[in-house]
Amino acid sequence: MGKEYAELEPAIREWISQQKIFFVSTAPVSPDGLVNCSPKGMDTFRVLGPRTLAYLDLTGSGVETIAHLRENGRITIMMCAFDGPPKIFRFYGRGEVFEKGSDRYGELISEFIGLPGVRSIIHIDVDRIIDSCGYSIPLYDHRGERDVLSKWAEKKGEEGVQRYQQENNRVSLDGLDGLH
Repeated sequence: MGKEYAELEPAIREWISQQKIFFVSTAPVSPDGLVNCSPKGMDTFRVLGPRTLAYLDLTGSGVETIAHLRENGRITIMMCAFDGPPKIFRFYGRGEVFEKGSDRYGELISEFIGLPGVRSIIHIDVDRIIDSCGYSIPLYDHRGERDVLSKWAEKKGEEGVQRYQQENNRVSLDGLDGLH
């Protein structure tokens, strides 16, 4: 059975720091809207406090997470251990989007390493922290990070990435506002 935690204890923080992938889930208010689940990787996830998380949001083909957070703020982060002892954590909370260039983005960016193609920081106030066994999760060996997104962003350059975001990240699949 899973356990609920009051905060991100040191052992949980250590476990988080060892994970190579996390999953972000959001959904619009509309029952006809699309539930979104996105895998994320690279060195983009941070624990900022006992009930505070953030991740560096890199430019992607869609803008569902940003649009859903702007609409209702609900977000769930899930992490699974793919090596070592089996474990799953889910972090339920309220998220905010701090777009590149905003004051709050400027305050938080020092927590992260420099990566090309960044469009925002997703900041999460955690309401619930729950673990579960993960007994059925397979073992995988991490062979390294893919560099495709970084190379794409470097090739486009800052202005090219901004143009891409304006053309592709302004509206979600459900027609909700994305990047401003």
